[in-house]
Amino acid sequence: MTTASLTPAPHAAVAPRPRLRGVTAESVFVGRSLRYSLRDGESLLMAILLPVMLMLMFTWVFGGAIDPSGGYVDYVVPGIILTCAGFGASSTALYVATDMRSGIIDRFRTMPVRASAVLTGHVVASLLRNLVATSIVIGVGVLVGFRPEASPAEWLALAGLIALYILAITYLFAAIGLAAGSPEGANGYGFILLFLPYLSSAFVPVASMPEWLQPVAAYQPITPIVDTIRGLLSGATLTVEPWWAVGWCLTILAVAVLWGSWLFRRKAARR
Repeated sequence: MTTASLTPAPHAAVAPRPRLRGVTAESVFVGRSLRYSLRDGESLLMAILLPVMLMLMFTWVFGGAIDPSGGYVDYVVPGIILTCAGFGASSTALYVATDMRSGIIDRFRTMPVRASAVLTGHVVASLLRNLVATSIVIGVGVLVGFRPEASPAEWLALAGLIALYILAITYLFAAIGLAAGSPEGANGYGFILLFLPYLSSAFVPVASMPEWLQPVAAYQPITPIVDTIRGLLSGATLTVEPWWAVGWCLTILAVAVLWGSWLFRRKAARR
C-alpha cells in the first residue's frame, strides 16, 4: 500500500497585476472626466452661456457707447474667447478638489493605475471641452457681426495659442484645486483669476484706463495674449506680442505643473 505524500504542493506564484501606464492610464482618466462633464451639464452649459451673454451685453448694450461706429464686436470677441476659456477651466479646480476630498484618490492608489494620472485626465478633458466652447463662442460672434480676416495660417496659429492658453490656465486651476481645503474654497480661489481679463486690453484699450492702472493692465499676462489673438483674427501685423503671449503661457504652464505635482505628492503621501 502506498502512502500519500503529506508534503503540500507548492503554490503557483501569483503574478502582479500590470499597471496601466503612459497613454493608457491618461486615456482612462480622460474618459472618466469627460463622462463626469456630461453628467454635470449645468457647469458645461454655463461655461458656454455666460461668455455668450457677456458678448451680447458688451456688443448690444455697451458697444454703442464704447464705439459708435458699430465695430466694437471685432474688438471684444478676442476678450470673450479668453473669458470663455477661464470660465470653462475654472470647473477643473472644483473637480480636482472634490476628488481629493472624497477619498477616491486612495482607491486609485490601490488599483493598477497611476493615481497621479487623474490630474492629466481632468486637464485634457477640460482642454477638449473648452475648445468646443470656444468654437461656439466664435460662431455666435459671427452671427452678431464679427468678421474675422485671418488667413488659414493665422487660424492655425490662433488655434495653437488658444489651446496653449487653455492648457496653462487649466493646469493652474487644477493646482488650485489641490491647494484648496475644500471644493468650495477651490471655487472661490479660482474665481479671482476670472477677473484678470477685465484688467487687460480684452474689453477696452489700455490707454483709456486711469494712468495708475495702465502699467498693471499692460504688463499682466492676459494683455499680450488677447492682443495676439486680436491681431491674428484681424490680419494685423504683430511684432513682439506673440512672443510675450507664448512666453507667458509656457511660464504659467511650467509653474502650474511643478506646483501641482508637488501638491499632489505631498497630499497623497499623507493618506
